Amino acid sequence: MIFFYFEIVCGWWMSQGLHVVIPPVRSEANREDFPPDASSDFAGPSTAVQLFVMHDAVLDILRTNGGRYTFPIHEVRIGNLQAGKAVSYSIDMMTPRPTGHIQANGSFGPLLPKNLGGTTLSGTFTYTQVDFKSIGGMSGMMTSQGKFLGSIDAIQVSATSVIPDFAVGRGKQTQVTVVSQGTVNGLNRDIVLHRVETRTGATLIEASGTIMGAPKVTDLDITVTKGRAEDLLRPFAHEDVPIIGSVWLKTHAHIDAAENAKTFLERLKMDGSFDVPAEQITDRHTEQSLSRFSQRAQADPSAKNEEQVTGAANDVVSSIKGPAIVREGMVTTRGLEFIVPGASAHLHGTYNLKGGAVNLTGDLRMQNDISHVTTGFKSALLKPFAPFFKKKKAGAVVPIAITGRPGAYKVGQDLLHDK
Repeated sequence: MIFFYFEIVCGWWMSQGLHVVIPPVRSEANREDFPPDASSDFAGPSTAVQLFVMHDAVLDILRTNGGRYTFPIHEVRIGNLQAGKAVSYSIDMMTPRPTGHIQANGSFGPLLPKNLGGTTLSGTFTYTQVDFKSIGGMSGMMTSQGKFLGSIDAIQVSATSVIPDFAVGRGKQTQVTVVSQGTVNGLNRDIVLHRVETRTGATLIEASGTIMGAPKVTDLDITVTKGRAEDLLRPFAHEDVPIIGSVWLKTHAHIDAAENAKTFLERLKMDGSFDVPAEQITDRHTEQSLSRFSQRAQADPSAKNEEQVTGAANDVVSSIKGPAIVREGMVTTRGLEFIVPGASAHLHGTYNLKGGAVNLTGDLRMQNDISHVTTGFKSALLKPFAPFFKKKKAGAVVPIAITGRPGAYKVGQDLLHDK
Protein backbone atom coordinates (compact mmCIF):
# COMPACT_ATOMS: atom_id res chain seq x y z
CA MET A 1 0.00 0.00 0.00
CA ILE A 2 1.55 3.31 -1.13
CA PHE A 3 0.29 6.89 -0.73
CA PHE A 4 2.32 9.87 -1.93
CA TYR A 5 2.53 13.24 -3.64
CA PHE A 6 5.00 13.29 -6.53
CA GLU A 7 6.18 15.86 -9.10
CA ILE A 8 8.98 16.43 -11.62
CA VAL A 9 10.58 19.89 -11.85
CA CYS A 10 13.49 20.62 -14.25
CA GLY A 11 15.23 17.29 -13.77
CA TRP A 12 14.40 17.17 -10.07
CA TRP A 13 12.07 14.49 -8.72
CA MET A 14 10.34 15.35 -5.47
CA SER A 15 7.87 13.38 -3.38
CA GLN A 16 6.12 14.09 -0.10
CA GLY A 17 3.93 11.96 2.14
CA LEU A 18 5.06 8.59 0.75
CA HIS A 19 3.72 5.70 2.87
CA VAL A 20 5.02 2.20 2.16
CA VAL A 21 3.64 -0.89 3.93
CA ILE A 22 5.60 -4.15 3.61
CA PRO A 23 3.77 -7.38 4.57
CA PRO A 24 5.41 -9.82 7.03
CA VAL A 25 8.49 -11.65 5.76
CA ARG A 26 7.65 -15.01 4.13
CA SER A 27 3.90 -14.28 4.21
CA GLU A 28 1.65 -14.86 1.18
CA ALA A 29 1.05 -11.12 0.88
CA ASN A 30 4.81 -10.50 0.84
CA ARG A 31 5.31 -13.03 -1.95
CA GLU A 32 2.51 -11.42 -3.95
CA ASP A 33 3.88 -7.87 -3.55
CA PHE A 34 7.52 -8.90 -4.09
CA PRO A 35 7.49 -11.90 -6.44
CA PRO A 36 10.85 -13.50 -7.31
CA ASP A 37 12.77 -11.59 -9.99
CA ALA A 38 10.19 -8.75 -9.91
CA SER A 39 12.98 -6.18 -10.22
CA SER A 40 15.30 -8.18 -12.45
CA ASP A 41 14.70 -5.86 -15.41
CA PHE A 42 14.91 -2.54 -13.55
CA ALA A 43 18.31 -0.87 -13.38
CA GLY A 44 17.11 2.71 -12.93
CA PRO A 45 15.68 5.39 -15.25
CA SER A 46 17.21 5.71 -18.70
CA THR A 47 17.04 9.52 -18.44
CA ALA A 48 19.33 11.07 -15.84
CA VAL A 49 17.64 12.62 -12.83
CA GLN A 50 19.83 15.28 -11.26
CA LEU A 51 18.25 15.04 -7.84
CA PHE A 52 15.50 12.97 -6.25
CA VAL A 53 14.17 14.27 -2.92
CA MET A 54 11.65 12.56 -0.63
CA HIS A 55 10.22 14.30 2.46
CA ASP A 56 8.13 13.09 5.40
CA ALA A 57 7.72 9.48 4.31
CA VAL A 58 6.80 6.48 6.44
CA LEU A 59 7.94 2.87 6.08
CA ASP A 60 5.88 0.25 7.94
CA ILE A 61 7.18 -3.32 8.15
CA LEU A 62 4.41 -5.60 9.37
CA ARG A 63 5.24 -8.40 11.83
CA THR A 64 3.92 -11.94 11.97
CA ASN A 65 2.44 -11.29 15.46
CA GLY A 66 0.24 -8.48 14.13
CA GLY A 67 2.47 -5.59 15.19
CA ARG A 68 4.60 -3.38 13.01
CA TYR A 69 7.93 -1.59 12.93
CA THR A 70 7.44 2.03 11.83
CA PHE A 71 10.33 4.03 10.35
CA PRO A 72 9.56 7.78 9.98
CA ILE A 73 11.76 9.11 7.15
CA HIS A 74 12.44 12.84 7.39
CA GLU A 75 14.35 13.13 4.14
CA VAL A 76 16.05 11.07 1.43
CA ARG A 77 18.20 12.73 -1.25
CA ILE A 78 19.57 10.80 -4.24
CA GLY A 79 21.82 12.45 -6.84
CA ASN A 80 22.73 11.41 -10.40
CA LEU A 81 19.98 8.79 -10.64
CA GLN A 82 20.40 6.89 -13.93
CA ALA A 83 20.64 3.29 -15.10
CA GLY A 84 24.18 1.93 -15.03
CA LYS A 85 25.50 4.74 -12.83
CA ALA A 86 26.47 4.97 -9.18
CA VAL A 87 24.36 7.45 -7.22
CA SER A 88 25.10 9.62 -4.21
CA TYR A 89 22.63 9.60 -1.34
CA SER A 90 21.84 10.99 2.10
CA ILE A 91 19.14 9.82 4.49
CA ASP A 92 17.67 11.21 7.70
CA MET A 93 15.24 8.89 9.52
CA MET A 94 14.12 7.40 12.83
CA THR A 95 14.25 3.77 13.95
CA PRO A 96 11.57 2.03 16.06
CA ARG A 97 13.41 -0.49 18.27
CA PRO A 98 15.53 0.77 19.79
CA THR A 99 14.17 4.20 19.03
CA GLY A 100 16.83 6.47 17.61
CA HIS A 101 17.82 8.98 14.94
CA ILE A 102 20.05 7.81 12.09
CA GLN A 103 21.75 9.94 9.45
CA ALA A 104 23.86 8.44 6.65
CA ASN A 105 25.41 9.51 3.38
CA GLY A 106 27.56 7.86 0.72
CA SER A 107 27.36 6.21 -2.68
CA PHE A 108 25.30 3.32 -4.06
CA GLY A 109 25.49 1.24 -7.22
CA PRO A 110 25.36 0.92 -10.09
CA LEU A 111 22.29 -1.23 -9.44
CA LEU A 112 22.60 -4.87 -10.53
CA PRO A 113 18.98 -5.95 -11.12
CA LYS A 114 19.82 -9.61 -11.68
CA ASN A 115 22.08 -9.71 -8.61
CA LEU A 116 20.70 -7.13 -6.20
CA GLY A 117 22.81 -8.44 -3.32
CA GLY A 118 25.97 -7.81 -5.32
CA THR A 119 25.25 -4.09 -5.74
CA THR A 120 27.99 -2.09 -4.02
CA LEU A 121 27.54 0.71 -1.49
CA SER A 122 29.60 2.72 0.97
CA GLY A 123 29.19 5.58 3.38
CA THR A 124 29.31 6.94 6.92
CA PHE A 125 26.60 7.22 9.56
CA THR A 126 25.68 8.62 12.96
CA TYR A 127 23.07 7.02 15.21
CA THR A 128 21.96 9.25 18.08
CA GLN A 129 19.22 9.51 20.73
CA VAL A 130 19.16 5.70 20.87
CA ASP A 131 16.93 4.88 23.84
CA PHE A 132 17.49 1.42 25.34
CA LYS A 133 14.26 1.68 27.34
CA SER A 134 12.41 0.78 24.16
CA ILE A 135 14.05 -2.67 24.21
CA GLY A 136 12.71 -3.66 27.65
CA GLY A 137 14.54 -4.24 30.93
CA MET A 138 17.44 -1.95 30.02
CA SER A 139 18.06 1.79 30.09
CA GLY A 140 20.56 4.28 28.69
CA MET A 141 20.99 6.68 25.76
CA MET A 142 23.51 5.65 23.11
CA THR A 143 25.40 7.69 20.53
CA SER A 144 27.16 5.83 17.71
CA GLN A 145 29.14 6.68 14.61
CA GLY A 146 30.85 4.58 11.97
CA LYS A 147 31.39 3.67 8.33
CA PHE A 148 30.42 0.87 5.96
CA LEU A 149 31.61 -0.60 2.67
CA GLY A 150 30.76 -3.63 0.54
CA SER A 151 27.81 -5.17 -1.29
CA ILE A 152 24.19 -5.17 -0.14
CA ASP A 153 24.39 -8.81 0.96
CA ALA A 154 27.75 -8.35 2.75
CA ILE A 155 28.18 -4.84 4.17
CA GLN A 156 31.33 -4.45 6.26
CA VAL A 157 30.48 -2.13 9.16
CA SER A 158 32.71 -0.64 11.85
CA ALA A 159 31.36 1.57 14.63
CA THR A 160 32.15 3.20 17.95
CA SER A 161 29.30 3.61 20.43
CA VAL A 162 29.08 5.32 23.84
CA ILE A 163 26.37 4.79 26.47
CA PRO A 164 27.10 7.07 29.46
CA ASP A 165 24.24 5.74 31.60
CA PHE A 166 23.70 2.04 30.78
CA ALA A 167 21.84 -0.12 33.33
CA VAL A 168 19.89 -3.38 33.48
CA GLY A 169 16.68 -3.29 35.51
CA ARG A 170 17.32 -1.28 38.69
CA GLY A 171 21.10 -1.49 38.30
CA LYS A 172 23.47 1.43 38.67
CA GLN A 173 24.02 3.71 35.67
CA THR A 174 27.41 2.87 34.14
CA GLN A 175 29.36 4.28 31.20
CA VAL A 176 29.94 1.71 28.47
CA THR A 177 32.00 2.15 25.29
CA VAL A 178 31.69 -0.35 22.43
CA VAL A 179 33.96 -0.72 19.38
CA SER A 180 32.55 -3.23 16.88
CA GLN A 181 33.24 -4.75 13.48
CA GLY A 182 30.72 -6.90 11.63
CA THR A 183 29.05 -7.93 8.39
CA VAL A 184 25.41 -7.04 7.67
CA ASN A 185 23.25 -8.72 5.06
CA GLY A 186 21.07 -5.87 3.79
CA LEU A 187 18.60 -8.29 2.20
CA ASN A 188 17.54 -10.05 5.42
CA ARG A 189 19.27 -7.87 8.11
CA ASP A 190 21.29 -10.81 9.49
CA ILE A 191 24.49 -9.70 11.28
CA VAL A 192 27.78 -11.50 11.88
CA LEU A 193 29.77 -9.81 14.67
CA HIS A 194 33.47 -10.48 14.01
CA ARG A 195 34.76 -8.52 16.97
CA VAL A 196 33.06 -6.50 19.70
CA GLU A 197 35.16 -4.80 22.38
CA THR A 198 33.13 -3.38 25.25
CA ARG A 199 34.85 -1.34 27.93
CA THR A 200 33.23 -0.58 31.27
CA GLY A 201 35.39 0.91 34.00
CA ALA A 202 38.76 -0.85 33.85
CA THR A 203 37.32 -4.00 32.24
CA LEU A 204 37.48 -5.06 28.58
CA ILE A 205 34.80 -7.52 27.44
CA GLU A 206 35.57 -9.25 24.12
CA ALA A 207 32.81 -10.92 22.12
CA SER A 208 31.93 -12.35 18.71
CA GLY A 209 28.77 -13.95 17.39
CA THR A 210 25.63 -13.50 15.31
CA ILE A 211 22.26 -11.72 15.25
CA MET A 212 20.10 -13.74 12.89
CA GLY A 213 16.66 -15.03 12.01
CA ALA A 214 13.17 -13.56 11.85
CA PRO A 215 12.63 -12.43 14.55
CA LYS A 216 16.28 -11.80 15.43
CA VAL A 217 18.08 -14.06 17.93
CA THR A 218 21.52 -13.15 19.32
CA ASP A 219 24.33 -15.62 20.12
CA LEU A 220 27.64 -14.37 21.55
CA ASP A 221 30.85 -15.96 22.81
CA ILE A 222 32.18 -13.68 25.57
CA THR A 223 35.61 -13.54 27.22
CA VAL A 224 36.94 -11.36 30.03
CA THR A 225 40.65 -11.65 30.86
CA LYS A 226 41.76 -10.08 34.13
CA GLY A 227 38.80 -7.73 34.30
CA ARG A 228 37.16 -6.35 37.44
CA ALA A 229 34.22 -8.09 39.10
CA GLU A 230 32.70 -4.79 40.22
CA ASP A 231 32.66 -3.48 36.62
CA LEU A 232 30.65 -6.50 35.45
CA LEU A 233 28.20 -6.43 38.38
CA ARG A 234 27.61 -2.67 38.62
CA PRO A 235 24.99 -2.33 35.80
CA PHE A 236 22.95 -5.11 37.46
CA ALA A 237 23.38 -4.09 41.12
CA HIS A 238 20.82 -1.80 42.74
CA GLU A 239 22.84 -1.72 45.96
CA ASP A 240 26.65 -1.65 46.26
CA VAL A 241 28.33 -4.51 44.39
CA PRO A 242 28.96 -7.46 46.77
CA ILE A 243 32.55 -8.13 45.66
CA ILE A 244 35.43 -6.33 43.98
CA GLY A 245 38.60 -7.70 42.43
CA SER A 246 40.09 -9.33 39.34
CA VAL A 247 37.92 -11.71 37.35
CA TRP A 248 38.31 -14.14 34.45
CA LEU A 249 35.15 -15.05 32.54
CA LYS A 250 34.34 -17.29 29.59
CA THR A 251 30.72 -17.81 28.59
CA HIS A 252 28.21 -18.19 25.78
CA ALA A 253 25.24 -15.82 25.78
CA HIS A 254 21.95 -16.41 23.97
CA ILE A 255 19.38 -13.60 23.79
CA ASP A 256 15.92 -14.60 22.60
CA ALA A 257 14.03 -12.38 20.18
CA ALA A 258 12.35 -9.32 21.68
CA GLU A 259 8.86 -10.81 21.55
CA ASN A 260 5.92 -10.97 23.98
CA ALA A 261 7.14 -7.93 25.99
CA LYS A 262 9.84 -9.94 27.77
CA THR A 263 12.58 -7.99 29.53
CA PHE A 264 16.27 -8.34 28.70
CA LEU A 265 16.97 -10.54 31.74
CA GLU A 266 14.02 -12.79 30.84
CA ARG A 267 15.46 -13.25 27.34
CA LEU A 268 19.08 -13.74 28.42
CA LYS A 269 20.60 -17.23 28.75
CA MET A 270 24.27 -17.77 29.61
CA ASP A 271 26.43 -20.86 30.12
CA GLY A 272 30.04 -20.54 31.24
CA SER A 273 32.53 -20.31 34.07
CA PHE A 274 34.28 -17.61 36.07
CA ASP A 275 37.31 -17.19 38.31
CA VAL A 276 37.72 -14.38 40.85
CA PRO A 277 41.23 -15.15 42.17
CA ALA A 278 41.44 -12.42 44.84
CA GLU A 279 38.27 -10.54 45.65
CA GLN A 280 37.13 -8.33 48.50
CA ILE A 281 33.85 -8.56 50.35
CA THR A 282 32.41 -5.03 50.27
CA ASP A 283 29.11 -5.38 52.12
CA ARG A 284 29.56 -4.12 55.70
CA HIS A 285 26.25 -5.67 56.76
CA THR A 286 27.60 -9.04 55.70
CA GLU A 287 30.55 -8.58 58.03
CA GLN A 288 28.28 -7.59 60.93
CA SER A 289 26.06 -10.59 60.27
CA LEU A 290 29.07 -12.89 60.38
CA SER A 291 30.22 -11.28 63.61
CA ARG A 292 26.84 -11.73 65.32
CA PHE A 293 26.66 -15.35 64.20
CA SER A 294 30.17 -15.89 65.54
CA GLN A 295 29.27 -14.44 68.92
CA ARG A 296 26.15 -16.60 69.23
CA ALA A 297 28.03 -19.75 68.26
CA GLN A 298 30.80 -19.07 70.78
CA ALA A 299 28.69 -17.39 73.51
CA ASP A 300 31.11 -14.46 73.29
CA PRO A 301 29.24 -11.12 72.99
CA SER A 302 32.36 -9.02 73.49
CA ALA A 303 32.62 -5.73 71.62
CA LYS A 304 36.18 -6.59 70.68
CA ASN A 305 35.08 -9.25 68.21
CA GLU A 306 32.50 -6.90 66.67
CA GLU A 307 35.13 -4.20 66.16
CA GLN A 308 37.57 -6.69 64.74
CA VAL A 309 35.13 -7.78 62.05
CA THR A 310 33.68 -4.39 61.08
CA GLY A 311 37.16 -2.96 60.75
CA ALA A 312 38.13 -5.57 58.17
CA ALA A 313 36.22 -4.22 55.19
CA ASN A 314 39.14 -4.62 52.81
CA ASP A 315 40.39 -8.03 53.91
CA VAL A 316 40.98 -10.27 50.92
CA VAL A 317 39.52 -13.71 50.28
CA SER A 318 41.76 -15.99 48.24
CA SER A 319 39.46 -17.19 45.44
CA ILE A 320 35.94 -17.71 44.13
CA LYS A 321 35.49 -19.77 40.97
CA GLY A 322 33.13 -22.19 39.33
CA PRO A 323 30.57 -22.82 36.59
CA ALA A 324 27.45 -20.69 36.23
CA ILE A 325 24.33 -20.57 34.09
CA VAL A 326 21.83 -17.72 33.76
CA ARG A 327 18.12 -18.25 33.14
CA GLU A 328 15.24 -15.79 33.72
CA GLY A 329 17.54 -13.42 35.63
CA MET A 330 18.76 -16.16 37.98
CA VAL A 331 22.41 -17.27 38.21
CA THR A 332 22.72 -20.95 39.17
CA THR A 333 25.96 -22.71 40.11
CA ARG A 334 26.57 -26.38 40.86
CA GLY A 335 30.24 -26.27 41.74
CA LEU A 336 31.23 -22.95 43.29
CA GLU A 337 34.58 -23.07 45.08
CA PHE A 338 35.24 -20.45 47.77
CA ILE A 339 38.74 -20.46 49.29
CA VAL A 340 40.32 -18.67 52.26
CA PRO A 341 43.64 -19.50 53.92
CA GLY A 342 43.03 -22.59 56.05
CA ALA A 343 39.66 -23.61 54.61
CA SER A 344 37.60 -24.02 51.45
CA ALA A 345 33.87 -24.13 50.76
CA HIS A 346 32.17 -26.03 47.95
CA LEU A 347 28.71 -24.61 47.28
CA HIS A 348 25.73 -24.82 44.97
CA GLY A 349 22.69 -22.59 44.67
CA THR A 350 21.48 -19.33 43.16
CA TYR A 351 22.04 -15.57 42.93
CA ASN A 352 19.18 -13.39 41.69
CA LEU A 353 20.38 -10.66 39.31
CA LYS A 354 17.09 -8.77 39.74
CA GLY A 355 17.35 -8.24 43.48
CA GLY A 356 20.69 -9.65 44.65
CA ALA A 357 19.19 -12.46 46.77
CA VAL A 358 21.62 -15.31 47.50
CA ASN A 359 20.79 -18.92 48.41
CA LEU A 360 23.92 -21.10 48.54
CA THR A 361 24.51 -24.32 50.48
CA GLY A 362 27.46 -26.67 50.69
CA ASP A 363 30.36 -27.81 52.84
CA LEU A 364 33.22 -25.99 54.56
CA ARG A 365 36.39 -28.11 54.76
CA MET A 366 39.29 -27.27 57.06
CA GLN A 367 42.82 -27.48 55.64
CA ASN A 368 44.38 -26.61 59.04
CA ASP A 369 42.99 -26.50 62.56
CA ILE A 370 41.22 -23.22 63.33
CA SER A 371 44.06 -21.83 65.45
CA HIS A 372 46.14 -21.36 62.27
CA VAL A 373 43.63 -19.03 60.62
CA THR A 374 44.63 -15.36 60.38
CA THR A 375 42.80 -12.53 62.13
CA GLY A 376 40.37 -10.09 60.57
CA PHE A 377 37.60 -11.07 58.16
CA LYS A 378 39.19 -14.44 57.27
CA SER A 379 39.07 -15.39 60.93
CA ALA A 380 35.53 -14.08 61.29
CA LEU A 381 34.40 -16.27 58.40
CA LEU A 382 35.54 -19.38 60.25
CA LYS A 383 34.83 -18.43 63.89
CA PRO A 384 31.12 -19.33 63.66
CA PHE A 385 32.22 -22.91 63.14
CA ALA A 386 34.89 -23.02 65.83
CA PRO A 387 32.84 -25.24 68.19
CA PHE A 388 32.68 -27.93 65.54
CA PHE A 389 36.47 -27.97 65.10
CA LYS A 390 37.65 -27.87 68.71
CA LYS A 391 38.37 -31.57 68.79
CA LYS A 392 38.95 -32.07 65.07
CA LYS A 393 42.04 -31.87 62.93
CA ALA A 394 42.53 -30.74 59.34
CA GLY A 395 40.00 -32.17 56.91
CA ALA A 396 36.92 -31.71 59.11
CA VAL A 397 33.75 -30.80 57.19
CA VAL A 398 30.79 -28.65 58.27
CA PRO A 399 27.63 -27.97 56.20
CA ILE A 400 27.00 -24.24 55.69
CA ALA A 401 24.44 -21.93 54.07
CA ILE A 402 24.84 -18.39 52.70
CA THR A 403 21.51 -16.60 52.30
CA GLY A 404 19.93 -13.15 52.25
CA ARG A 405 19.77 -9.96 50.23
CA PRO A 406 22.14 -6.98 49.82
CA GLY A 407 22.81 -5.45 53.20
CA ALA A 408 21.60 -8.57 55.04
CA TYR A 409 23.62 -11.55 53.81
CA LYS A 410 23.97 -14.31 56.43
CA VAL A 411 26.40 -17.20 56.86
CA GLY A 412 25.45 -20.09 59.15
CA GLN A 413 25.49 -23.81 59.72
CA ASP A 414 23.10 -25.67 57.44
CA LEU A 415 21.35 -28.10 59.74
CA LEU A 416 19.20 -29.50 56.94
CA HIS A 417 21.90 -31.45 55.22
CA ASP A 418 24.40 -33.93 56.64
CA LYS A 419 28.00 -33.16 57.33
